[in-house]
Amino acid sequence: MSDAPDETEQEHYFSADPSVPFERIPVRAEVWDETLPLVSGSGVFAKGRLDIGTSVLFKETSPPALAAGQRVLDAGCGYGVIGLALARLLPEVEVVGVDVNERALLLANENAASLGLANYRAVLPDDPDAQGEWDEIWSNPPIRIGKPALHELLLTWLPRLTPDGRAVMVVGKNLGADSLQRWLGEQGLPTTRIGSAKGFRVLETRREA
Repeated sequence: MSDAPDETEQEHYFSADPSVPFERIPVRAEVWDETLPLVSGSGVFAKGRLDIGTSVLFKETSPPALAAGQRVLDAGCGYGVIGLALARLLPEVEVVGVDVNERALLLANENAASLGLANYRAVLPDDPDAQGEWDEIWSNPPIRIGKPALHELLLTWLPRLTPDGRAVMVVGKNLGADSLQRWLGEQGLPTTRIGSAKGFRVLETRREA
């Protein structure tokens, strides 16, 4: 089965308020050693499923070891699965999801409430809660927005890492993961491959010393 989005699913990359009729669709997401009962929706990325890239991200990594009060960003959060998994396993860490799609934010916050996660919230990128530095950034970034928009997005968030912080991202090889890894290094953001499976690369980015 192809993991490529259909036209209505692609709309989530561009629309604050998708025009496709809103239907909530339950998902059971296997994340690390947890199963999260979540709700996805039409007009939001990966409706009704955990997409392959995000699944690879969980299988190729371990939950981060973070201290109480540290901050984690889920950039391009969709209905929230990455950030919610982090918030569930790291209850003393502040986790913020950001997305331009207000429907995605609604679902992510509803999912956080249903899981009882007081340390998670999903907001628009310009929200005050999304400002400041981040100890870690996790993301399945929206590659299909195109290279210029993707580069702008990454250069908005990655320089906000703390000096010892890191970003962990999953990117399809056929969607330019290797060239993106090189480009990030050229921007003073050294990036290494820490995992690879099913045509996806898991990349770790740090700030240049």
